[in-house]
Amino acid sequence: MHAFWAVLARDLRLSLRHGADTLAAVLFFLATASLFPFALGPGPEMLSRIAPGIVWVCALLASLLPLDRLFGADFEDGSLDLLLLSGLPASAIAGAKALAHWLATGLPLLLAAGPVAIMLRMPDAGMAALLLGLLIGSLLMSLFGTMGAAIVLGARRGGVLLPLLILPLVVPVLIFGAAAADAAAGGFSPRPHLLLMAAMLAAAVPLCPLAAGAGLRAAVE
Repeated sequence: MHAFWAVLARDLRLSLRHGADTLAAVLFFLATASLFPFALGPGPEMLSRIAPGIVWVCALLASLLPLDRLFGADFEDGSLDLLLLSGLPASAIAGAKALAHWLATGLPLLLAAGPVAIMLRMPDAGMAALLLGLLIGSLLMSLFGTMGAAIVLGARRGGVLLPLLILPLVVPVLIFGAAAADAAAGGFSPRPHLLLMAAMLAAAVPLCPLAAGAGLRAAVE
């Protein structure tokens, strides 16, 4: 566990040094969400109806931006080889990277989602379900993103392949997350949708780091 926390602390320090990556993801999220009222019109009824979908899609796309640097910099300078030789399992290294990605990118996007939802006239009744769904969904996106980044590591055009690999995996997360907020805004219980997302998270926590660890070992061999 000491080695795990050391890898996590190292990645968080690197994220602070390269704070422009986090800032770029948050600004992309805000800018993309701000385009929808211009394209669809400022009508509050339409915006409030589609606000959960807008927030989810923009958060999903913004979370993809820093993924190409998740393992790429360590792979290029040889740090990844040293991490794998440290005695820490490759799956644990991938788990630490996923947690660091969520803390550096997913958490800021989650904090920015509230003001964006208010800007889009999101009903107050659905706000709690939207943020709770985003909490679970952002963790899932970090896990899926880490797995995808490890699988395409070292591949030609890996930056192009990465979104194509991850986006189909997160479609169920997007569907259930937006449906939970819609249900709460309409006076229904979001519990079934949130429980399905929690079940997906429970399965992804052990499986995604294992798959990512296998990808890391294949990349350095």
